[in-house]
Amino acid sequence: MKVKEIREMTTEEINKHIVEAKQELFNLRFQQATGSLEKPSRIKELRHDVARCKTILRERELEVK
Repeated sequence: MKVKEIREMTTEEINKHIVEAKQELFNLRFQQATGSLEKPSRIKELRHDVARCKTILRERELEVK
């Protein structure tokens, strides 16, 4: 997900996206542990998405103050 797309989302949508991404990360880690992970790069993508979302949420918090 690109930064521009995240910025267009509401705060609630971003929080929902973070929860979904973390759940998918959890499942991918289990697949990795069992050796059935097909696309290891997806873990990195999700981690970066979560970081982007949290960064934008933090920017919004600082704007309000």
